Amino acid sequence: MKLSARSRYAARLLLELARARGQGPVSASLLAANTGVSVQFIEQILRPLRKAGFIRSLRGAAGGHLLRLDPAAITLGDVVRTLEGPVALARCCAKDDACGRADDCRTRVAWARISQALEREMDAITLADLVEPDRLQSPCPEA
Repeated sequence: MKLSARSRYAARLLLELARARGQGPVSASLLAANTGVSVQFIEQILRPLRKAGFIRSLRGAAGGHLLRLDPAAITLGDVVRTLEGPVALARCCAKDDACGRADDCRTRVAWARISQALEREMDAITLADLVEPDRLQSPCPEA
């Protein structure tokens, strides 16, 4: 499974807004400079985040974007579900009628179990955890 750029960038943008919390609205151009995401793509990504209630946007010369919720209240699972929909490794895990073999499929249980574990892990990591680098240890191999 590979997350889409939209989900990865959404997490990056929300992290940037969490880090700027209390400093006023952050413009799309500043978000672009700090995250490496184009302003045009940022605007597309912010729409569903705004609709989900994670951020609010202010218009005008001093406008920009603000994190609406406490960073500890937003998990990576929330972000991925907002941008991607349900977390499921296989379509049959998200919908019972996605496959005619669902009732007799021996692998479906495994895919569902792995999907649930992935979702639990994503729900265990908040933006507050990402703001404080010492709160998470990286299992990624060193580059």
